Amino acid sequence: MEIKRPSDSLVIMNELVLPNDTNTLNNLMGGRLLHWMDICAAMSAQKHARAICVTAAVNNVAFNHPIKLGNVVTLQSKCVRAFNTSMEVQIEVWTQDLTKNGDKIKCNEAFYTFVALDHDGNTVKVPPIEPLSDDEKKVFEYALLRRQLKLMVSGKTTIDKTPELKRLFERWVSGEETPMVSIAGK
Repeated sequence: MEIKRPSDSLVIMNELVLPNDTNTLNNLMGGRLLHWMDICAAMSAQKHARAICVTAAVNNVAFNHPIKLGNVVTLQSKCVRAFNTSMEVQIEVWTQDLTKNGDKIKCNEAFYTFVALDHDGNTVKVPPIEPLSDDEKKVFEYALLRRQLKLMVSGKTTIDKTPELKRLFERWVSGEETPMVSIAGK
């Protein structure tokens, strides 16, 4: 199976925030943004897998800045790690007011997990990912930790079967690393 790079699955999507997208404060509704994020991330997953992909999980969603009526929303996603039949997609969101200074402000980010399926609904293998840059390598490494943590929390594995996660927990306990920063891959 062909090895792919994160950039091979890059998707950039733009949306204009219209009145029916907003709440009573004229801010973009969170559900609408999550809908757009899911679409963008799904396109990255399908570009990577060359198969039907369904959302399995949404992790680490952060809403850091309001998005106003009339703003342009730019969503950028890419596959950062592939497992057997699933892959993790990182998505980042920026907002900009083109009627003012037009500066892009990063307002949201998340990690989505997708599973690749054939047309009968059976899982299919996905190509591996080879990160190139230091940033890609860091996100790639932390994707494994996020996956192991999800499996542990759901009772599908134990800490003894996840040596990378066990080492991370030990670094947290010793104070070498801050939990929220390290698991998000920042």
